[in-house]
Amino acid sequence: MRFRPRSVALAALLLASPAGVALAQTPAAARPAPPPLPADASYTVRPTAGAARAALLAADDGAWGRAEVLAWGAAPYETRLRALWAPEGLYLRWDADDPAPWATMTQRDDHLWDEEVVEIFLDPAWAGKDYWELEISPTNVVCDVRMVAPHPTVTSDLTWNHAGLETAVRHEKNADGTPKRWIATAFAPWAGFRSLPLPEKVALPPAAGEAWGFNAFRIERPNGPAKPKEGAVNRAWSPTGAASFHVPAAFRKFIFAAK
Repeated sequence: MRFRPRSVALAALLLASPAGVALAQTPAAARPAPPPLPADASYTVRPTAGAARAALLAADDGAWGRAEVLAWGAAPYETRLRALWAPEGLYLRWDADDPAPWATMTQRDDHLWDEEVVEIFLDPAWAGKDYWELEISPTNVVCDVRMVAPHPTVTSDLTWNHAGLETAVRHEKNADGTPKRWIATAFAPWAGFRSLPLPEKVALPPAAGEAWGFNAFRIERPNGPAKPKEGAVNRAWSPTGAASFHVPAAFRKFIFAAK
């Protein structure tokens, strides 16, 4: 099996920030340490109540009406995450406000974190390693990863794929035709999680009341493909306090509700 360590340069780039603060634009010495979220911070994943998969993947607002909305970041780059669960799998949705979305990568498991992307990490076993990462670009290119090891020795297994994964992206415009936001959705079958090295005690689908570890992210690069590293905006829902998103200590509860 082939593993790809993420470089030190990448770790330095992915500075997790508190909501609304673009840390990458501020000299390191001047950056205040973002406060961590309370230890009991959580997101509640409600059942789909029978909403159709096609409607959920199409980001139909009616189908997603039961979902709790988790928002972070400030205008013009606010991000909102929603999640719902069903007996067949997990549904995810990101609404990414963006006046100028862009992407150049076209292949599954390209290094999407070097461009613009939305992300989520899920750690079903709370092991702090071998957890699930999903990234989606504005053009619906996917990077699904088994994260073998976190910061400071971040190691990705990009040969791993989530079986049965489905994703979609649509773009919304303002009245004058300019970009307003892009919306990414995903369906991840429970069976696909089992190919991670999970202990048998991890139930799939999860039982009501169970909680996984998680964090969610957004990388925005306002200067486009010509200068992608300049002025990069890297935002974590749960600030990590390190020069990486991959800090399991920052994971909070992703709770599966009965109703």
